[in-house]
Amino acid sequence: MSAAPAAGSIDHMKSRRSWLIPTGLIALTVIPSLGGAARLSDLASNGPVTAGNARFHAMPLPVVLHIVAALLYCFAGAFQFAPRFRRRHPRWHRTAGWVLVPAGLTVAVTGAWMTLTYAFPPPDGLAVKVERLIVAPAMFAAIVLAIVAVRGRNIAAHRAWMIRAYALGQGAGTQALTQLPWILLVGPTGTISRAILMGAAWVINVIVAEWIIRRYPMGTGAVRKRRPAPALTGVA
Repeated sequence: MSAAPAAGSIDHMKSRRSWLIPTGLIALTVIPSLGGAARLSDLASNGPVTAGNARFHAMPLPVVLHIVAALLYCFAGAFQFAPRFRRRHPRWHRTAGWVLVPAGLTVAVTGAWMTLTYAFPPPDGLAVKVERLIVAPAMFAAIVLAIVAVRGRNIAAHRAWMIRAYALGQGAGTQALTQLPWILLVGPTGTISRAILMGAAWVINVIVAEWIIRRYPMGTGAVRKRRPAPALTGVA
C-alpha cells in the first residue's frame, strides 16, 4: 500500500494548480503587448509614417492611452484569477481594484474613440468596426455594473461582471491565436475572414468567462458585510 501524500506536498500541488489560469492569461497578454510596445516605441522615436501607422502619428493620444491601460489591465488582472494568492494577500485585491477599474474603463473608452475617429486600413471593414463598437460599450457597462455591485456588497455579482469585463479586454490576445493558424495555412486575412476570426475570439472569451462564473460560483447573491464603505476591488 502506498503512503498517503504529505500535507505539504498536497498544498504545493494546489498552489501550482492555482497559478495555471493566471499564467495562461499572462502568456496570452504577451503577444499583443509586444505589438503595443513596438507601437509606443515607433511613436516615441517619431519613426517613419506609413499607410499602416499614419493615423497613430496624426493623433497618438488614444492609442497611447489604450496600450498603456490595456497592459496594466491584462497583466494585473491576471493575478486576480489566483485564489490562493488573493487569500494570502487580501490588500493586493483591494489595491489592484483601484488600478484595474480606471484602466479597464480607459481601455473601453479609447477602443470606441479609435474606432470612431481612426480610418483603419484594410482588411478592417464595417463588420470589424461594428464588433468593436459592441465590445467597447459592453466592457464599459460590465465594469460599471461591477462597481454598483460591490458598493451594494453583492460580491458574487461584482466578481461575475469583472470576469466578463476582463474577458472582453483580453480580446487582442485571443485574436492573435484565432488569426495565426489562418495566416499560416491560408495567408493574410481578408475583410470577411478578419471579422469572423476577431469576432470568434471575443465569443470564445465570453464563453470561457461564463464557464468560470458558473463552475466556481460564490453563491447566488452572495453578500459580504465587512465595511460600511467598500473599496473598489478587482476581477474576482
